[in-house]
Amino acid sequence: MELRLYDTLSREKRTFVPLDADNVRMYVCGPTVYDFAHIGNARPVIVFDVLFRLLRHLYGEAHVKYVRNITDVDDKINDRAARDFPGLPLNEAIRKVTEQTGKQFHADVDALGCLRPTVEPRATEHIGEMREIIERLVAGGFAYVAEDHVLFSPQAMNAANSVLPRYGALSNRSLDEMIAGARVDVAPYKKDNTDFVLWKPSKPGEPSWPSPAGIAAQGRPGWHIECSAMAWKHLGEHFDIHGGGIDLVFPHHENEVAQTCCAFHRERMANTWMHNGFLQVEGEKMSKSLGNFITIHELLDTTRFGNNKWHGYVLRLAMLMTHYRQPIDWTVNRLVDARRILKDWIDVAMGYDDGDPSLPYQLIEALADDLNSAGAIAVLHTLHREARDNPIAARHLNVALRFLGIWNGESTDEIYSYGFDVGGGPSEADILPLIEARAAARVRKDFKESDRIRDELFAMGVVLKDGKDSEGKPITAWEIAR
Repeated sequence: MELRLYDTLSREKRTFVPLDADNVRMYVCGPTVYDFAHIGNARPVIVFDVLFRLLRHLYGEAHVKYVRNITDVDDKINDRAARDFPGLPLNEAIRKVTEQTGKQFHADVDALGCLRPTVEPRATEHIGEMREIIERLVAGGFAYVAEDHVLFSPQAMNAANSVLPRYGALSNRSLDEMIAGARVDVAPYKKDNTDFVLWKPSKPGEPSWPSPAGIAAQGRPGWHIECSAMAWKHLGEHFDIHGGGIDLVFPHHENEVAQTCCAFHRERMANTWMHNGFLQVEGEKMSKSLGNFITIHELLDTTRFGNNKWHGYVLRLAMLMTHYRQPIDWTVNRLVDARRILKDWIDVAMGYDDGDPSLPYQLIEALADDLNSAGAIAVLHTLHREARDNPIAARHLNVALRFLGIWNGESTDEIYSYGFDVGGGPSEADILPLIEARAAARVRKDFKESDRIRDELFAMGVVLKDGKDSEGKPITAWEIAR
């Protein structure tokens, strides 16, 4: 089966042909471990987990290498460490922060049904590789030393007469556009405003290592060089797929391409660049200032969002309901729909894990079309309808749910203890979000949606009674039908 993936660099969907079918290699930018991962961070984790599963199915588990890094040296980590552990030396405080947040990240993404990557390198374990790349760049005339900093020069890259790509090709911008559209760090030691830091001196008490390029003062790496070094160490100078969120295209991924291609005189760093779309919450950009900044941990373990806790499989399905390159509006309604759908599927698939374990061809066909997860979900809906009277379809549904990582065979009691009172019907946590969604639909005069939600509640055994309060405002009472 032909796998086609959208490449950000060429801006087209192309047939994926690995450099070596026995060694398919993928790198995805992972977390900076200074705080809980938010729901936007969950999207690339889930998207590229599905791609990892698909590649292993197509090429064999032993022939796919997935690297997702952990950034454990960063200004935000330093700030968090100083704030949370003011009585400790900074390096010790940093270790505590990165250990705690790294452990929490793994717990959260495990709950989302994600497989662990093949390799999960930490930036601080690859300082030697960073220094070597920097030395290569300085020797090649692409970087220079200034006031104990090492800076990369995009101008020098674009002036080189070689196979190198143009700086700005990935983000489709000229140097002038980058200066106008980005917040550049203006410093007197820079030769040009677009030059970016590869290495910088450490402040007293900060993490520090021996500097490259003959610099006497100890220092630490810039952000972009970290991923170039880790990708090179574990995947080589040129590999198959590099992924991440759309927000990383510029400057992070643009700078990765520049560093790697100039250091190793390559035309490309990765053959395919893949980026998932943005996520907003209830129609607004997620922001702490707006009070809608939601972590994975909060969705799993508190009732802050929609007065409900949500199982990781529900969160995963809700994410996959939209194609990875499209923006997502993360709403309570989306989660309610995902939970209802998943319950219906599992109720039919439960107990059919014996017999023919083959994956439905239509499921793989959908995913092979640029990870068309919405198309894959349509296949699951079809299998669900057929499975009511067809044990073979039920087995296919069972194995498809497991393949997509939205179920591992556990009982519905475990999955729906988050919201459904399995023994006594729906809980208040299931009902109230639907009532709120119906009220919002009535306000905007979307009566078709209002009626649909009423019917859904009725199917759950919930009877609604509309009325008005003492001020004449509409209210809705409800009760469980007896």
